[in-house]
Amino acid sequence: MRRPVVLLSLAVLAALAVLVAVREEEQPPPTPTPAAMAPTPAAAPPEETPAPEDSLLPDQVDSLTGSEASSGSSARSGSAPAIAEANAGNGVKDEQPAVPVYDSQGKPEELPQAQDKGEVILAATAHPENTLLLGEVGSLTGAQATFGVSTRNGIELAIKEANTAGGVKGKKLAVRVYDDQGKPEEAAQAVTRLITQDKVVLILGEVASSNSLAMAEKAQAAGVPMITPSSTNPSVTQKGEYIFRVCFIDPFQGFVMAKFARENLKANQVATLQDNKSAYSTGLTDVFTQKFAEMGGKIVTTQSYSQGDTDFRAQLTVIKKMKPQAIYVPGYYNDVGVIARQARELGLTVPLMGGDGWDSEKLFELAGNALDGSYFSNHYSPENPDEKVQKFIKDYKAAYGGVPDALAALGYDAAKVAIAALERSKDLSGPSVREAIAQTQDFPGVAGNITLDNNRNAVKPAAILKIANGKTRFVTTINP
Repeated sequence: MRRPVVLLSLAVLAALAVLVAVREEEQPPPTPTPAAMAPTPAAAPPEETPAPEDSLLPDQVDSLTGSEASSGSSARSGSAPAIAEANAGNGVKDEQPAVPVYDSQGKPEELPQAQDKGEVILAATAHPENTLLLGEVGSLTGAQATFGVSTRNGIELAIKEANTAGGVKGKKLAVRVYDDQGKPEEAAQAVTRLITQDKVVLILGEVASSNSLAMAEKAQAAGVPMITPSSTNPSVTQKGEYIFRVCFIDPFQGFVMAKFARENLKANQVATLQDNKSAYSTGLTDVFTQKFAEMGGKIVTTQSYSQGDTDFRAQLTVIKKMKPQAIYVPGYYNDVGVIARQARELGLTVPLMGGDGWDSEKLFELAGNALDGSYFSNHYSPENPDEKVQKFIKDYKAAYGGVPDALAALGYDAAKVAIAALERSKDLSGPSVREAIAQTQDFPGVAGNITLDNNRNAVKPAAILKIANGKTRFVTTINP
């Protein structure tokens, strides 16, 4: 009874052997070539994917590409440094691939290409043991993109200068940059990534107060020092002892414009128009309203809009009926430019007043001449003859092709304050760096000397600028 089973098994094995032989004939092995016989090199990572920090090679290089920057803030947007370590003397004019900025998820982000490319800087991406990695979060795309780009350029310039001088504690400086698109939720995700994945020693950013508030909670909880260059809402540094700023705060900025309206414009009645979803805008409105009333003035109406609105005629019509002598509009340039046009279309000819959120070359593109005769408070003026200010302007123009705005100046100052603190810090732990930053006194910033008070806010003067023929002109300085 076993013989049929054995015969059947032998038949099956023979059939399988025939099948294997047929397949080998159908798929003959390829003929070896010299290239195929050589050892196969490791595949390079895709150009747009950032290599993990522990896999960077000593000779790996990143390119940081500059591009056209118009006067004020239309600075380069063709590329942004993922790791912005810039060593002096390496500038070349050859075309190099742009290093992408990362979004809050860590994915490379393609920024719009500028028409003209400026200097390309090659920078060695060093091993973590001889590099101090800082983090930056900014709105490099989105509605307030010029804020983020200008700030990034100022920071990058300060890093280049520090590396030219030998770095800090024998190490080169680098900056990992994330784009938050001007959104608080993206800013929170980006700063979390800087803290938990990139392990940065210090964080720079943001510009918009709402975004900085979202970041500050994360930085404070992690014990990582954070310096915002230009968020003026008082609540930002109130998040905790690890949060600092190098700009004045809204109570001072609101006071400055209230005083200017009463004493210089001789205004008795003023209307206000605020962005009710912006901590920056509502904070300034509250302070201006209080201080203007204390000085004997009257707020005839307070109207509101939301960021992203495009039609402000209903609010402006109400304001017109109240016959104010001036209108305080503490919004961002992308809204203010449209508001100014619509105000003039409705026959409102009184001066508009605002804060540092107006400071962008894009403001004049949006407003045309509708803002002529208007005023805003700011952190610095390019007309300042101070030697360090003029050197900064010269260096910035050489690197980015345009006159730096206040956001670029504050980004530069924030980075310089951070670098000075890292130099004098006894070690690179969060508590030591925090203590060193807190000791900042009379630091010579290009946007004014900086002394940090007990609340980690900068005590410094404000400039009043007047708009005429699409340009700003320095009017006066008001001290704290």
